[in-house]
Amino acid sequence: MKLCVAQTRAVKGDIIQNIENHCKLIGEAISKGVDLIIFPELSITGYEPELANRLATRQDDRRFDRFQQISDTNQITIGVGMPTRSDMGIRISTIIFQPDQPRQTYSKQYLHPDEEPYFRNGQEQVFLTVNSTKIALAICYELSVPDHADYMAKHGADIYLASVAKTAEGIEKATKRLAEIASSYSMPVLMANCVGPCDNVESAGNSSIWTHEGVLVGQLNDTDEGILIFDTDTQSIFIKSEAV
Repeated sequence: MKLCVAQTRAVKGDIIQNIENHCKLIGEAISKGVDLIIFPELSITGYEPELANRLATRQDDRRFDRFQQISDTNQITIGVGMPTRSDMGIRISTIIFQPDQPRQTYSKQYLHPDEEPYFRNGQEQVFLTVNSTKIALAICYELSVPDHADYMAKHGADIYLASVAKTAEGIEKATKRLAEIASSYSMPVLMANCVGPCDNVESAGNSSIWTHEGVLVGQLNDTDEGILIFDTDTQSIFIKSEAV
């Protein structure tokens, strides 16, 4: 199975343009035979908490139909980052498109204190099954919460997939923690980060993949968009492509 992390540079608040950019990266991944592609935290709007209330929507938004059509036609699972509306308030979410299946939304359960004025916690974990493999989803700050990864492992996760929006300082801590998760729970870990402006700071890229032994096998740079593809059968990088 081939899994892909996408590293994106969001156009602040421009949902339509960001969907277009996502589709280009998805097309590149499809040409390489990828089974799943995951995007960074809030990738469709950019990580912009102050804009989240205005931009938030629901998983059945017709603007996302294109992702579902691509998923159905190409038998690929797609996860994109988006602020979503719920009865409890705005949430940081990954909307998931799987071939010929209803859409799902995973919402971040553990918020960083800085996010609490803008967002509400998600209430339940979502696992994906792709080619009989159980995949756990995490969003940014959650990877630093020991109970989160522990829950995933206890519930039979085979792979840990993290969407983040991290600065240079944040990515250094995150990569260390994700390597620990991989080795501690003996499962591959994939992380998708963004590049460029991000809530008045600069995000640092370095999207990465670790084997089940915690060995870093692939990493993108800190400036360019691109994709990184991991072959689960060989535990190696199938392709690394920057500035797609």
